[in-house]
Amino acid sequence: MKIYTKTGDKGETALYGGTRVSKASARVESYGTIDELNSFIGSAKCEITDEKVLNQLKKIQFDLFTVGSESATPTDKLNLANGKSRLALMISDIEIEELENWMDEFEKELKPLQYFILPGGGKGPTSLHICRTVCRRAERSLVFLNDSEEVRPELIKYLNRLSDYLFVLARYVAHLHDEPEEYWNPNDR
Repeated sequence: MKIYTKTGDKGETALYGGTRVSKASARVESYGTIDELNSFIGSAKCEITDEKVLNQLKKIQFDLFTVGSESATPTDKLNLANGKSRLALMISDIEIEELENWMDEFEKELKPLQYFILPGGGKGPTSLHICRTVCRRAERSLVFLNDSEEVRPELIKYLNRLSDYLFVLARYVAHLHDEPEEYWNPNDR
């Protein structure tokens, strides 16, 4: 099978379920940004050595493929004519709670926040801060899509929690490497 199909040469693509849409549609933008986030997480993994963290990020990348596949599927196409789900997997509260549990564990080792943190703390943490900002953009794109087409709330909730996780993880990885946090303190100006 060839990787190129030429079916998108006129600026359209097929969603999961067969509907053809413009590559500039809100739905394509949302799953494209999710794919971008997944790639940035892959890049961040190159800067991290902690096995526990790497395993979590690998699981998140897997989950982002799940989020992306659902984002590429109009809600009315989620189920087949026989009532079965078109998708093998869908994000649920289980994955959201998993992120929350991981954050709770990391925060036990971190100093409480008093100020906003400037993105930085070495290559790994900085990469994770970039992931966090791309995650926020992916979340906004799904919210924008939801304004015109229904999106399951679990997808938006997952990305919201994931951006929180990436923030905490950036702090944790900086902590592992004894990298100091730089604060945005308006009183220090």
